[in-house]
This record gives sequence, structure tokens and C-alpha cells, in this order.
Amino acid sequence: MKSRLVALGLLGVLAVSACGQGAAGQARIPAADGPAPAPSSSAAAPDRGVDPCSLLDPNDRSTAGITVLGVAKEINGARACDWTVPATFGVTITVDEKNGLADLEVARKTATRTKVGGRDALKVADKKAADGTCAVLLGMGEKASVQIDVSNTNFTDTPLACERAVTVAGLAEPKLP
Repeated sequence: MKSRLVALGLLGVLAVSACGQGAAGQARIPAADGPAPAPSSSAAAPDRGVDPCSLLDPNDRSTAGITVLGVAKEINGARACDWTVPATFGVTITVDEKNGLADLEVARKTATRTKVGGRDALKVADKKAADGTCAVLLGMGEKASVQIDVSNTNFTDTPLACERAVTVAGLAEPKLP
């Protein structure tokens, strides 16, 4: 029951994150369901060193189909940047400097371990909900992570949302410490 509530909570965060709302660190992997992913490196978390809006330059935005500039936001104390492409989709990148991948909670049935570049990551989507939302969570040292949330405006086509999230993660990852 708790896992289901966490998954529903995360999907709610994903659904509103692209609109600039939601919470950093919302995704947590319950220890009872198995071991958490290993951190991607032993580097310390950066000291306010990553500006989420700088992670997508004009060429990156064009590659990802983002036709608007990002808007800096703060989500539960974490810095974020929100790009909303009218009538299409939104992307929010949140830099969580307090929670590494091992600290995040995600319902196991919605998370898939993956790599982006050489970095450990989780792709999070509830295929059964088919709500047009997807996230890629990138490890950034033991105590930091970057969360890329994508939400399609019509809240359909979860595979497309995941394709967009993976694309944005691949563009942002090389710029991370």
C-alpha cells in the first residue's frame, strides 16, 4: 500500500512538475523492496554549483523540441528550471543537492535502472497509468541528484514523455559535475 501511495504521489509530482510545481526528492526507493542503486560517484555534492537553467543551451533546447526559454524556480528548497512548450509538453529540471539516488524513493514497479552517459540513473514512469509523464533521475555524487520531469500537455503518450525525458537527460548529463 505504501509503495502504491509513493508511486501515485510521484506521478502527481511529475504531472505538475512540468508546470513548475512539485517537490524535489519526492522519489524514494523503499529499502524493503531491495537495495537502492549505487551512487554514480563518490564526489561530494556541489556547493550551489549547478544552475538548472544552464543545463540546456539553445542548441540543446532545439534538439529536445523546446522552443521557449527556461524559468528559474525553487521547488521545496531545491533549484529548478521549467520550460513549458505551449500545447505540447513541459520539462522541469530540478537540482537536489541533498539527496543522491540512494536517498530517493520510487515505487519499484515504476522505476527502471539505466545509465545516462556513464552516470547511474532511474527512469520513472507508470505505464499502467498512461498519463503522459516520465522522469529521469540522475545521480550526481552520493548526496545530490538531478531530476528531469516531463509531462505531455494532454497527459497521454507516456512513451513519448519518456523519450523526451531521456533526450533531455542525455543533453544535460555531460554538463553535470
